[in-house]
Amino acid sequence: MRADAQRNRDRIVEVARDVFREQGYDASLDEVAKRAGVGAGTLYRHFPQRENLLDAIMQSWVDRVHDAADKAVTREGTPREQLLAWFETYVGLISVHKGGPAKITSAMGHEESPIRTKCQTLAAANDRVLDHLREAGALRPDVDSVQMCRLVGGVATVADQGELDAAVVRPLLEVVADGVLAQ
Repeated sequence: MRADAQRNRDRIVEVARDVFREQGYDASLDEVAKRAGVGAGTLYRHFPQRENLLDAIMQSWVDRVHDAADKAVTREGTPREQLLAWFETYVGLISVHKGGPAKITSAMGHEESPIRTKCQTLAAANDRVLDHLREAGALRPDVDSVQMCRLVGGVATVADQGELDAAVVRPLLEVVADGVLAQ
């Protein structure tokens, strides 16, 4: 890629990150192009679909997901406390941008999604945490990672769309945790 094309691409990603944070994932791509100082054609050459742009924005997010899983598996506390802390972290990870929980959760498990690799990263992190709890005998044996991602993502979507604060979300996550922990 030519240097000027790479600068344009990087600028589009940087601006899109800000626009999506302000207005959500459904923000106008024309607004992104305008703020980035490029034409719509340049934006669409680099990112033919909105999801391709989302994928580029989410790249730095991947490192945070890995770090969060590392912390979750070394966290002290009861299995319930560990699981709830992971769920809260998970909600935070997918709620960086308005509309993020719905986009990520609906793409989870879909091989055709342009953000498939990011969903796989999140599911793998979730697997690490669930495997850690399974080894301790703390989870029901039928708990599936992708289903868990969808369930917690559903709670995050409701919180995002309803603009609920953490104090309202935690009891919902407690219900989910209590449903998957071994009795």
